[in-house]
Amino acid sequence: MTTSEEENEETVQSGSDEGSVDSQNDDPVEKPSNKKVHKLSLRKTEDFNAKLKKRGIVYLARIPPRMTPTKVKTLLGDFGEITRVYLAEEDAAVRKRRRKLSGNGSKRYVEGWIEFASKKVAKHVAASLNSTPITNYKRSAHYGDLWVLKYLSKFEWSHLTEKVAYERRVKEQKLRLETMQARKETAAYKQLVETGKKIDKIEERKRRRAEKEGKTFESETKKFKPTHQIKPIVEGGAKAGKSAILRSLV
Repeated sequence: MTTSEEENEETVQSGSDEGSVDSQNDDPVEKPSNKKVHKLSLRKTEDFNAKLKKRGIVYLARIPPRMTPTKVKTLLGDFGEITRVYLAEEDAAVRKRRRKLSGNGSKRYVEGWIEFASKKVAKHVAASLNSTPITNYKRSAHYGDLWVLKYLSKFEWSHLTEKVAYERRVKEQKLRLETMQARKETAAYKQLVETGKKIDKIEERKRRRAEKEGKTFESETKKFKPTHQIKPIVEGGAKAGKSAILRSLV
């Protein structure tokens, strides 16, 4: 792997299909690609692993509206080199409900992870910027919002990859179960409809046979057991009602 390829690997790459600069987000779960695989020498592998050990990750607990991965990198990149940024999008159901209530269906993020090339820089950024204003420019969309940052000790990007991959598997499994349940309910409903049609045909044949024989036909599906309502206690007021209840218990 050449030096330029190593540098490109460390930069934030776009994980969105939109292709816009503002939608730049580094997906921690790598997708299969058709790129040619280059073999690394032992020295280059050791150097790359040494670089990974020097990196530090800062957790962004709250992301205000209109904040994008590119903007996060721009704002925090002044304090040190940022290698990767990943912001988790809000749930699709939450976004759909927000669009229905307020009419605003813009993409929003709920949490994020920023990887710095140096652990020292990451610690300094988290300690100095936490609970401080994002910007003091009053016309900015983020005026009044605060940074909510925390340095993640002994946390690596591979841990985030495993977390996101696990959540995706859980989501896919849940979707499969819901699809299977919907199919079962649909099949059961169709079975009930078919059974109802068969019963209707049987009763229609019985009705015609009864008409030919001059008998009265009564549908079995319309038969029901009469329910007798209990007479309410109203005579004599509350005292009479209490005495009647006591007599029934004795």
